[in-house]
Amino acid sequence: MAKEPAYPNIHQDLIDRCRKGDREAQFRIYGLYYKALYNTSLRIVKDPGEAEDIMQESFLSAFEKIGSYSGTVSFGAWLRKIVVNRSLDSIKKQKLSFETLDERVAGDLSENDVQDDVPVDIERIRDAIMKLPDGFRIVLSLYLLEGYDHEEIGQILNISGSTSRSQYTRARQKLIGILRSSSDE
Repeated sequence: MAKEPAYPNIHQDLIDRCRKGDREAQFRIYGLYYKALYNTSLRIVKDPGEAEDIMQESFLSAFEKIGSYSGTVSFGAWLRKIVVNRSLDSIKKQKLSFETLDERVAGDLSENDVQDDVPVDIERIRDAIMKLPDGFRIVLSLYLLEGYDHEEIGQILNISGSTSRSQYTRARQKLIGILRSSSDE
């Protein structure tokens, strides 16, 4: 009898069938997760074709390594981590450089700076995020949209948690600036 995973998955039967190489189960898992994983990758790499390739490669890798899925996190979180890592690898190949900021600079930005009457429109926000420099966009996406904390982001990106926090603060400020300037147009 198979060992019960620590994290209950609603699609455990499909996961078990994927472990046995069942192509139909793999296709169903793909159908359940591809859109979210594509969007995760797109927010990081900013190129639709690249995001599509990363998503496809991530699924192939996941199905090859599905035996290593231990069930300590949800299956979706496990897949997402694969996509995030592959997306970041792609960015690193493009020699992504992070702006190193000290805590004093981050401390100079007050919370009041972000409380403004900037109209909120999801499409405008998405477009503004895509205009951010790579380092800012990636940290903002991992923190705000993917739910990683700054220590995790630091480990993933090989930067300090402090640098991640600074990058996030600067990204948020730049995002607000972009939204303000686009609302003036």
